[in-house]
Amino acid sequence: MRVHIATDHAGLDLSHYLIEQLHQQGHEVFDHGPTEYDPLDDYPSFCINAALAVMADQQAQVFSLGIVLGGSGNGEQIAANKVKGIRAALVWNEATARLAREHNDANVIAVGARQHTNDEVLRLIEIFLAEPFSHDERHARRIGKIAAYENTGEIL
Repeated sequence: MRVHIATDHAGLDLSHYLIEQLHQQGHEVFDHGPTEYDPLDDYPSFCINAALAVMADQQAQVFSLGIVLGGSGNGEQIAANKVKGIRAALVWNEATARLAREHNDANVIAVGARQHTNDEVLRLIEIFLAEPFSHDERHARRIGKIAAYENTGEIL
């Protein structure tokens, strides 16, 4: 699978670990930065670029998912969600990783690097990447309502 990853300084080491592990599992991973540690970095551009890459793939009919990392994952999730069509989910356990895909068809996972061990984060991402969207009518309907608001500003 194609995976786009971005982080802030708090998740930089974790990002390198994940890229290595995901490559070993056969995933095609694209690193959207940063490339070096800077405690004053501005994560929004990295996370937005990763989310834009996921959307570009989607428009090209190439299936991909995104990963955004930070100290808590909150700001990174917010930044990614500003990209039209992105559904970034903050994940903190196996159930939220699974449900983000199964019920919400999330296309980006946000995880807090300071909240988990490297192996715990890898497991959450593995679950997220492996879980398909259920296509259950109620979930598709709800996602459609979110998309309608995003596109028109109208609440259905």
